[in-house]
Amino acid sequence: MTLAVRYTSARTLDTAPAEPSAPGPGEVELAPAYVGICGTDLHIFHGDMDARVSAPAVIGHEMSGRVVRVGPGVEGWQPGDAVTVMPLRWDGTCPACRAGHQHICQHLDFIGIDSPGAMQQRWTVPASTLVRLPAGLALDRAALVEPTAVAVHDVGRARVRDGEKAVVVGGGPVGILIALVARSVGADVRVVELSAHRRLLAEELGLTAWNPADDVPELVRQWTGEAGADVAFEVSGAAAGVDTAVDVLGVRGRLCLVAIHPRPREVNLHRFFWRELTLVGARLYDRSDFEKAVTLVDDGTIPADRLISKVVPLTQAPAAFEALEGGGDVMKILVDCTDDTQGAAV
Repeated sequence: MTLAVRYTSARTLDTAPAEPSAPGPGEVELAPAYVGICGTDLHIFHGDMDARVSAPAVIGHEMSGRVVRVGPGVEGWQPGDAVTVMPLRWDGTCPACRAGHQHICQHLDFIGIDSPGAMQQRWTVPASTLVRLPAGLALDRAALVEPTAVAVHDVGRARVRDGEKAVVVGGGPVGILIALVARSVGADVRVVELSAHRRLLAEELGLTAWNPADDVPELVRQWTGEAGADVAFEVSGAAAGVDTAVDVLGVRGRLCLVAIHPRPREVNLHRFFWRELTLVGARLYDRSDFEKAVTLVDDGTIPADRLISKVVPLTQAPAAFEALEGGGDVMKILVDCTDDTQGAAV
């Protein structure tokens, strides 16, 4: 018998025994090592995604771990292999899939939301979702591959190029990862973040961070010689963040929408018209994004250890969700699925 963290109702999680199922054809049983708690998990915790999540539901999708058993017909994997999971299962037949956009399949099963996730001691997934990890990559750091893949996809969707000026509105984990990935392709980056703690971390990572209480559009005008930013990423999820991301853009600038906005927002369409701006959405990732993310975490371009605020044991996961609601003084909390008795601060 193993343990799993389950969402049961709004603002209620528990840890309960779970009976592992043997992997079927094409499936692999994993022993998750570390599972990150992300913004989507908090949306689930708040009850905002009850239309998709069937309680009681095991959640979590930012993970690293090892193969335990392989099912019939699975080749190329064996017990002990270090892996992460690209948690997407698509149907392959819908118009989006037929057009080559399987990652946004119109009937997508996002594993960890629409089906059982990684926050458990044993987890069975399709072998097709596995992504191999380098032998020397620590598994706690590897748990940040999935959110890094999000950032890689976002930077790709925004078509960020060497020498461009980019503004990231929202300096939480994904915002910082976007800034680091954008910097890795040669962009000059500024991060706009309310939390002094997160601004300090951004500065320690070599990024320039601004307080949104300041006149950010004026700062951008000075920084860019009146031209405005080439690209902005809206990662805050707030109405004010949308305004800032639009206001900082120069002529033919690109706005990449990353955050999940729970309600419609007003947008200054006159500015879109006047400056011929472009809005692009960025959701999830594909396998190439994941493989690039593995490289960035492994080679230290993404200093994953600096983004991990703490690690808690499986049985303390419910309390960790409550800690994350405070936001500003915490970046990434990992759940250690290998030990249900002790946690380790990082």
